Amino acid sequence: MRLMAAVFLALTAMVLAFQVALIAGVPWGHLTQGGQYAGALPLAGRVFAGVSIGVLALMGWIVAARAGLAAPEFPRWTIWVVVACLVVSVGLHLLTPSAAERALWLPVVGVQLACALRVARG
Repeated sequence: MRLMAAVFLALTAMVLAFQVALIAGVPWGHLTQGGQYAGALPLAGRVFAGVSIGVLALMGWIVAARAGLAAPEFPRWTIWVVVACLVVSVGLHLLTPSAAERALWLPVVGVQLACALRVARG
């Protein structure tokens, strides 16, 4: 379970770094938010990336705490919220019109989902 949490956290750190780069103006808009931006994200897209950072950090903390790698312990149901969010994310990445976004992020989110599910099941 701890190994799965560590893999989840490593992938989450990578996604967090990507989001920070988007906020900083790196021209990777085609790899996120449906691929609707060819270069750097506009302000609204950068704000969305900032919100994503908060959500991802909380998800990572919940997974780490559930695996005994961080404190405090969250209520048991919170790990299932993480799993549900990742199921939705997998679905959205399957539906994205951006082939580049799907190719990059679907495997990442799929592995995160598998890891979070393993941690959730104990």
